[in-house]
Order: sequence, then C-alpha cells, then structure tokens
Amino acid sequence: MKKTILFFQAAVLCLLVGCKPAPNSGLLSDEIKYVDPFIGTGFHGHTFPGATRPFAMVQVSPDTHIMGWDASSGYHYDDREIYGFSHTHLSGTGIGDLGDVALLPFSGGDSIKPVGLFNKDTEKATPGYYAVRLDNFGVNVELTSTDKVGFHKYTYDNPKDRRVMLDLGHILQPNWGHKLVDNSYLFVNDSTVEGTVRTQGWAHFHAVSYRITFSEPIETIYQYVGGKLRQDSLFLRINTAEDLKFHYKFPEKAEPLYVKVALSMVDTDGAEKNLMAELPGWDFEATRIKSAEIWNDALNAIEIQSADPTVMVNFYTALYHTMIAPFAYQDVDGRYLGMDKKVHKAEPGYVNYSVFSLWDTFRALHPLMTIINPDLAADWGKVLVQGYKEGGILPKWPLASSYTGCMVGYPAVSVLADLVSKDLADGDLKTWAEAGARSSVYREDLAEKFKGTRELDLITLHPYFKEKYGFVPADSVPESVSWGLEMAYEDWCISQIAAKAGLDSLAKAYAAKGEYYKRYLDPETKMMRPVMGDGSFRTPFNPRYSAHMRSDYTEGNAFQWSFFAPHDMDNFIATIGGKKELETRLDTLFTTSSQVDGEHASGDITGLIGQYAHGNEPSHHMAYLYNWTDSPWKGQERLDYIMREFYTNKPDGIIGNEDCGQMSAWYVMSALGFYQVAPGIPVYTLGRPMVDRALVHVKGGIFEILVKNNSPENKYIKEVTLNGKALETPFFSHADIVKGGKLVFEMTNTHP
Repeated sequence: MKKTILFFQAAVLCLLVGCKPAPNSGLLSDEIKYVDPFIGTGFHGHTFPGATRPFAMVQVSPDTHIMGWDASSGYHYDDREIYGFSHTHLSGTGIGDLGDVALLPFSGGDSIKPVGLFNKDTEKATPGYYAVRLDNFGVNVELTSTDKVGFHKYTYDNPKDRRVMLDLGHILQPNWGHKLVDNSYLFVNDSTVEGTVRTQGWAHFHAVSYRITFSEPIETIYQYVGGKLRQDSLFLRINTAEDLKFHYKFPEKAEPLYVKVALSMVDTDGAEKNLMAELPGWDFEATRIKSAEIWNDALNAIEIQSADPTVMVNFYTALYHTMIAPFAYQDVDGRYLGMDKKVHKAEPGYVNYSVFSLWDTFRALHPLMTIINPDLAADWGKVLVQGYKEGGILPKWPLASSYTGCMVGYPAVSVLADLVSKDLADGDLKTWAEAGARSSVYREDLAEKFKGTRELDLITLHPYFKEKYGFVPADSVPESVSWGLEMAYEDWCISQIAAKAGLDSLAKAYAAKGEYYKRYLDPETKMMRPVMGDGSFRTPFNPRYSAHMRSDYTEGNAFQWSFFAPHDMDNFIATIGGKKELETRLDTLFTTSSQVDGEHASGDITGLIGQYAHGNEPSHHMAYLYNWTDSPWKGQERLDYIMREFYTNKPDGIIGNEDCGQMSAWYVMSALGFYQVAPGIPVYTLGRPMVDRALVHVKGGIFEILVKNNSPENKYIKEVTLNGKALETPFFSHADIVKGGKLVFEMTNTHP
C-alpha cells in the first residue's frame, strides 16, 4: 500500500503545531491521536492507561492487578477485572506502590468489595482521558483530571440503583509488604467526604489526604469497618488502623453522576484548596478538552515527520511516557512534605517533585529534558539538592517523601553534573559538590537515623569498601561489580561539579576515584570481573550467570556490565587494547548466544540480541559505542533493529519495564538520530534516525533534523552535515542543539 507523507499537509500540520478544538465540541481533536496509552501495558512494560497531565500529582487509572510484579502500575492489559479506579500510580516501575483512594461505581452488587468486569473493546484511552464499560454492573465510566484532581463520570444503565464504593483499604502490592497503617475519614456533608490514608510499602512513609465531592447528595451510606457492616449507627468521623469501605447510594436519576477527588500530600485543607483552585465547576468535557490541549502543547516540543505510521505512534507515545514522572508533589499554596517528613512552604518559583527513578532516568530522560524543557530539568536539580538539605543525603529513588534506597550507587550526581556541564545549574555549586561528596560515602549517622525503617536500604556498605580498598570485594556484598562501576562514574560526576565550584582538591580526589573501574577489568576474560577481598578475581567465573539481587551484577551479568565506563571512554579503550579490541568485544556481545545461566536469573534481562539486553538500562549506551571504533555502521545496524523490533504499536510494545520514561526517552533520542553516552559530558553521538524530519523547539529557536533517503533499507549513514558543514566525527555538542540549527543526515543501503 502506498505510504503517505504526513507532515506538511494542512490537516496534519494542525495536528502537530497545536490547533485548538472547536469550542464545546465535546470531542478530542486529532492533535494527540498518535499517542496510544495502552502501549507498554502488556508484557512487563508496567505502564498504566489512565488519565493524567504532564508531570501531575494525580494519575487516575483502573486497577486490574494488585499483586505480583505485573501489578507495579496497578494495570495489566491481559486482565478483565477492575477492582477500583485509584488516583496515584507509578509508570513502568519494577516495584509497585501507591494506588491511593479507589472508587468503583456499581449496580446490583451485594458484596463488600464488588469487582467490575469489562471487555477490551469498550476500553478507550488518550492523553488525559480514559473510558470503559463495566458490563456486569451496566455502568459506563469516564475519567479525566487536572494536576491534583481526578474527575469521574459514571453513566448507569439502571437509574434506580446508582452506587459507588469508596475503598480506603485499597493498596497495590499487599503481598510485597505494602500495608495500611492509619485511616481517618470525615463525612463533611451530604455530598462531600474527606480524610487521610497512611500506608507503608516501598515508600516507608506515605500519607495521602483527599476531599471527594459528588455532584448529587448521597441518599444512603453503608459503612464497612474491618470488613464488617456498621449497623448500629452512622459514624460521621472515623479514625482506625482498619480497612474502611463505604457504599454510597444515590437517588434515582437518568443523568450521569460526577465525582471529583482532590489529593494533597499534606492535609485535607490542602486537598480542599487544590480542588477549589483547579476544578471548582462540573464541566467534564471542558476538563477533558483542556487536558488534550495541555498534552498537545507538551508533545509539540518535538514535531516530527515520518512516512511510516508506526514511527509516528511509537515516537509520540514514547514522548508522552517521558512526561509522566517525576511528578509535582506540592499543593497550590506551596506546601509540601519534605524528605525529612516535615511540612515545608516552597519559596516563590520552587516546585517540589517526587518519583525520580534516577538509576534509570539519568541515562536518557534527564538529558532529553535539558534539550526540550531545560527550565524543568533545572528545577529537578534544585529538588534533588533540596532533598539533600532536608534528609542529609541526595535522594535515591525518592517516593512519597521517602528514601527507598533502590538501585545502584548515587545517580542523582549524574543529573547534577549534566546540568553543570550544560550551564543549567541553578544554585550554590559548593553545596551541590558537598551533597555529592556526602552522598558518596558510608554514613553511620544515617544508618542510625534510618534504623528500623525501609529507608535503611539507602545505606549500604558498597561505598565503605570503595573508600577503604578502592574496589568492592565480591565476597563481602552482592552486586559488587555493578556498584563499583557506577560509583566510579558517579565519583567522576562529583569531580566535575567540584571543579565548576572551584573546589580543586575535591575535584582532583574524585577524578582519581573515577578511575576505580579499571580494578574490575580482567585481561584474561576481557570482562568486568568480580574481585575478592584478597585481590584475586572470582573463580570460577561464568559471564552468562545471573542471580537476581544475589550475584555480582545488578539485574544482569558480566556481558551486560563490561562496557560501563562512559566518562572515560578513551582511557577505557586504551586499557583494553584499542579500538579494534573494543569492536571485537562489541561484536561478541551482539552475536554470542542469548543463553542466560542461573536458576534465579533476573527477570529484567529482556530484549536480548546476543547478550545485549535492551529491556534493562545498563545496556542502553552499548550500540553507540561502535562510534568509538572504525565501524560505526555496525551501531546503526543494531539501532535499526532495536527500534523496529523492541518498540511496537502494541500493548506489549515495550520490551522491558518502562521505568518512568527511560525506555521511552531512549527511543525519542535515538529516533532523532543521536544519544548522550555520558551525562556530564555535553556531547551527543550519532545513531540511526528513524524520523524523516523533526523540528525540536529549543531555547535558541528551532533545531531541525532532516533525514534524506530514509527507508527501512537505508539504515546506514552516508554523510552528516551540521549547519551546512560536514561532520568529520560522529559527535556534536549540546551547544550546537540549544542555539538552534540544522542537522542533515543522508542515508544509504550500503556500509563501508
């Protein structure tokens, strides 16, 4: 079938540059038609399809899966039951939490916890909107939202039996230790309730306050406390550590029932203020259309052209997924709960954020935002440093004002170093360097402070051994190689911050620590190999072996960790024997057997090409390393395969955990034709562009990317020019992008 160029035809130009919907049309316009929120909800992508706005506190979405790995976002595409529509969700994570304040409309149900059944063909989702029909109850559900308010519309087949369950005992991952701690509830008036739910899970301390307003007075209330119906009296105020559920029955009426749910992470007064500031009225369609407009404006940061509709959907869905987290964690009055669990009042211009999946997102999401939203990228840097001021250490996977301590090293310093390198740092750099240095060592004071809490996971012995020996002994702690390699990169990042701050001795000391990765280089196996306490390499050694959280490597094996020295590539290449040796090792990586050994091999090892594993972040830079060899075409070949095979327009179209935008940010940057291998070095390296043309809106105007002779067959770069001048090497600077300009690729079907 003949393909059609979609870009500058009038109708599609309207799509891409932000035409507004007709007033009171009640329909979403086509600006966001390329986004499919169901992509990533299958396999192990762990995304959710519900309604949210860019980087917003509220994500109102159906919960179909509440236990197990595939319940991380509360939704999995294969399910056919809905337990409730809750208001907070994680996008693409490998651990679950949240799922706060769940509602479920129903008719005719006679159980304490009714469950909705649905057919997939009734589900609809687009940015800022979700709809489904609950077949067993005869209820059509529609959801939209503002930043801090979820907005529900329920249309009942049976106007005589309109009920809503408020489930305040609903949580995600109860089998993984997520539990209810405290429940307070107040019946404010006949159409309004409020309260606060406190839980402990992945986030050790998590409190959500809510104010719920119905569009009609409640006729009858059934209260269930600890699973038992209260028949003696109706309590207007309840404080308990038990599960709370309420069934509200509304008068007979043919019109839809509307519900507004405002959240605050501070208190119920904050929730009420958020509600009045963001959604004082009841116009569902106007709210829905406004969400579409906001998403369209956000997505128009990059306007693309492609003759391939699959690329259009992949690209804009990926860009959408990069704009869900981190999310704003602050009330309209400026109050927020800090990392010290105290209420703070934000200074003018400051916005607090939570949910930084830093070990994942430092690689591509944060670099992407320095290009398309540098002010927001700078704000996130301030938030990370403020977290240090409040909690004593830089945040590592901060969730709900809690340190989860999840993943390797102290990756916040990568984000900070990249901002420094791109002149986006906003703050006292001496404090930034101090934050990095104090976060890079073992802290007995914090070990004592976090004792008895899950936040103690933040304090491990890996930095202690690094400081004492210059390496992490494999017979002392697990994941020693991964920690050792990432700490070397992160210590180099600290050196860059310190140098910019004028702290020369600190910069010199941390630059030396940046070379510690060399201690793991084994000349015999040509791998990054675990080192024992006596200084010898581990024997026996199987580079294909993986044991999740028990081996020497994090979520991978030696193949997937032997190319991580992004800050020191020239010395790394020299140490292993030169460019030809690097090419040979990369060839082996991509062509060897994909067999992974070990009874407890990490489930994160997905998207295998040989032993390259695109489904997990440690592999994400590896195809680009061919640009440090004499055969960059091999990288272009690999990138073409990855983008075509591991990103598709289907629910299982993301090959691993989406991880709060990292998998998608990798695609966005790679589809544009470049990638930043080492955040902290403001240089991008070329890849294989998938788009035919792109207009990237930057501070200096427009950075245009034009790809000539682009087709599935023409996957190799023949020539690249930047502002009319041929690039002699496959590298260009961040400054070249942000001042605006034109990057032209000429593609061919042959390679040298």
